[in-house]
Amino acid sequence: MIMAFLMLISTAFCSLGADTLSIEKPSNSLLKGHIKVYTFDIKEMIAPPVWRTTQKAFQQAGEQQADLVLIHMNTYGGMVDAADSIRTKILNSPIPVFVFIDNNAASAGALISIACDSIYMAPGSNIGAATVVNQSGEVVPDKFQSYMRSMMRSTAEATGRDPEIAQAMVDPRIYIEGVIDTGRVLTFTTSEAIRNHFCEGQAENIAQVMQLAGIDDYELIEHKLSPLDVLINFLISPVVSGLLIIVIVGGLYFELQTPGVGFPLLASITAALLYFAPLYLEGLATNIEIIIFVIGIALLLIEIFAIPGFGVTGILGILFIITGLTLAMVESVEPSVFSVDIMQLSRAFFTVIIAVFLAMAGSIYLSKKLFDTNGFGHLALEKIQDKDKGFTSATKGYADMVGKRGIAHTMLRPSGKINIDDEYYDATATSSFIDAGEAIEVVYYQTGQLFVKKC
Repeated sequence: MIMAFLMLISTAFCSLGADTLSIEKPSNSLLKGHIKVYTFDIKEMIAPPVWRTTQKAFQQAGEQQADLVLIHMNTYGGMVDAADSIRTKILNSPIPVFVFIDNNAASAGALISIACDSIYMAPGSNIGAATVVNQSGEVVPDKFQSYMRSMMRSTAEATGRDPEIAQAMVDPRIYIEGVIDTGRVLTFTTSEAIRNHFCEGQAENIAQVMQLAGIDDYELIEHKLSPLDVLINFLISPVVSGLLIIVIVGGLYFELQTPGVGFPLLASITAALLYFAPLYLEGLATNIEIIIFVIGIALLLIEIFAIPGFGVTGILGILFIITGLTLAMVESVEPSVFSVDIMQLSRAFFTVIIAVFLAMAGSIYLSKKLFDTNGFGHLALEKIQDKDKGFTSATKGYADMVGKRGIAHTMLRPSGKINIDDEYYDATATSSFIDAGEAIEVVYYQTGQLFVKKC
């Protein structure tokens, strides 16, 4: 259920993305002699980890002086903002880019494929169905479809393909004679894609792709993820990021319910490190965003432990925490940390808000159930300690202390420790706070607690 909520937000927002024109690349006919082909896979949901892999693949292709980049694709789609970043990278690549669709290139995968210079498909494969939907499969409002239609048109225009056919993969209202009737979203099979010039040929494998492209002398260089890359890709996925936020907030909540430093605080700190570390390494999270988050935690702790009630300091603390977590998930488009894509910012913000809400609701629910269930019943005292059986928390000495004077050993806010006749006792101030060192007088004694006032 948690994953569904997080993925709902992740897929409901798409990037605006300005129309991007591809730069001049060598044509297939110029790919002669010994060709270095750099290959990488897109065989998962289109999300930040795939965008990160794409960036690294193109960077390494440039370092290896590759003559061609080949994407091996099998995806049902994913997040449109990540797909927009990938298609822009492909359109702006000085190296020609081929894609081999090995089964599926649906939704965001279709957008990425159309950005490539050449498309090859395995028998039985499909490309299309690019309507923007949420996690439940429901079509989102037309303003999101409008951006997707625009991106599909401009991408097809940049790669010399029919923009109306590309738009029909998003909009069921489009009619193209001999291609698609109104009321249906366009999806091509391999043969249909070839017939309508959205595929250069049918191939069983990469070797056949090279053969169809007229490339006989080639060297395949496979992009391989290091263990660190695998870990970072896992941690920056939207669902995992949301779960880490839940642990951060939930750990803080449980720690505030119990004295001392224990496992909840340790879990919260660990989750914060796992949340910020990969984003920092990738250049998404900066020192400013981490400082904002830390300031938020500090303000919240000050409000809880030093200031009565819950006011401006606590509210500012919560806002700083949410701001830090949100900005850390968003890539800056300019040197300024606050120059970000508004749609990415919206998606990140709602992911954080939902994660915080789930953390608070889950923590409150678990805190109530923890000591009520049979499994954890031994953690709570169940027996009644009746006074007539000899149980008591009071002593005659405590009762006799009413009227005695001493000093506040610690600050009473309103609880703390007092010193009377060189003996230390727990006490509660009857009104306001009492600073350490101030003179106090015991006013009354009740339920094992001394109540004092300033002298």
